[in-house]
Amino acid sequence: MKITVKITDFGAVSCEKLQTGAIQNAIDYVFSKGGGEVVVPEGEFMTGGIRLRSNITLRLLSGAVLKGSQCPEDYYSCYTEDKLEPLAPERITDAPYVHLGSIKGETEYKEWDDNYRFRRLPGSRWNNALIRAIDAENVAIIGEEGSFIDGNNCFDEIGEEYYRGPHAITFFNCKSIKLSGYCVRESANWAHNMLFCENISMEMVKVYGGHDGFDAFSSKNITIKNCEFYTGDDCVAGFGNVNVLVSDCILNSSCSAMRFGGTNVLVRNCKMYGPGEYFFRGRMTPEEKRACAPSPRPGRNMLSAFTYYADFSMPIDEKPGNIVIKDCVFENVDRFLHYNFSGNETWQRYRPMENIIFENINAYGVKMALNAYGRSDSLLELTLRSVTVAMSEDSGAEELIRAAHCKRIVLDDVKIHGFKGGCLVRALTEGEYIFKNVDCALEEKDFVKKTKDNFNIKTI
Repeated sequence: MKITVKITDFGAVSCEKLQTGAIQNAIDYVFSKGGGEVVVPEGEFMTGGIRLRSNITLRLLSGAVLKGSQCPEDYYSCYTEDKLEPLAPERITDAPYVHLGSIKGETEYKEWDDNYRFRRLPGSRWNNALIRAIDAENVAIIGEEGSFIDGNNCFDEIGEEYYRGPHAITFFNCKSIKLSGYCVRESANWAHNMLFCENISMEMVKVYGGHDGFDAFSSKNITIKNCEFYTGDDCVAGFGNVNVLVSDCILNSSCSAMRFGGTNVLVRNCKMYGPGEYFFRGRMTPEEKRACAPSPRPGRNMLSAFTYYADFSMPIDEKPGNIVIKDCVFENVDRFLHYNFSGNETWQRYRPMENIIFENINAYGVKMALNAYGRSDSLLELTLRSVTVAMSEDSGAEELIRAAHCKRIVLDDVKIHGFKGGCLVRALTEGEYIFKNVDCALEEKDFVKKTKDNFNIKTI
């Protein structure tokens, strides 16, 4: 029979002193008994890094707060001193985050590239977190309404960008993960960091301030439903993921609603809007960052509903594509899509995607053109179907879509209001362009304009 214990049974006290040891002892005791629940009662419990294990549910009751230490060195003991499931020495690095000026390589992922060991090793400063699990199965974090995981804006002068501290939650090489009901606030880096995981279910989770809301890399079978993200950085991010559903969510950001790459990705019935409730913390002063100041409010306009993401820090085993964004509302989003494989985007230099579809979208306050810049050896297919776009009054967009290396672009049942540009598609390379039932102020002869005269375009 699974057992249930409270962290207070092991000496945890609601106070300003670290309770890491008591909380970890409760988790380890339940693990030694074959699994069960570890309960965090009402109160504010200060902690460094704790490690969840297989077959354990961490349950936060209403009014429970796990509050992270503001000392980045307090997040190591959960794996460097772990006697139950010690990590092999080769899976641990004490190297600080490597600040890269550009991505190494051009065409393929390189396992040996030491520049990225901090991400690929579970025991690393960059992967540190308030709550983490490594090589675990059947792990859950369940919160009642009014429960919080508080990153406390832990400042780390040798962390990412010389100020980001630990994530709120990191899961590395885990299976069957359930996340539900709690709130994350002021995470010192990402609220959720999922690496090489399978079967992730996240429902009714809210994220406030901090950095990214949810990141997944080289993971499979991800479901995010009925969640709310109010982030200064991207709401949902990551790449190399397969079989992803994001449904019935609110995504509010001062960066991108999604900065994502994957295969078989469906985003449906979501509201993506700006301006952000919170400002991007990277724009804070060094003094504010060092002081662990709260995330500034309000933020800026949302940059993109969907920005593609693919760099060399993780493997991307399957060809990205079959990405569908449907039944969504965009408000005050600068652009629908930012896809740029021209070579000057640091985070878009690995595997391009094959196709993306926007279907049944109502967008208001759009300012900029969609970027659809593919790669010459991997042409993109872009479809806008049953889409209504209302441009912002101050939009200076000269085209709706700036296209290069696209195999096909389809506009099917598209209505565009307030567009003052000279063409719908500015074509930089040859391709096929299909227009069906397009309602805008332009004449059909102005739907596509070539940048040069030395290539062919086909319009239907």
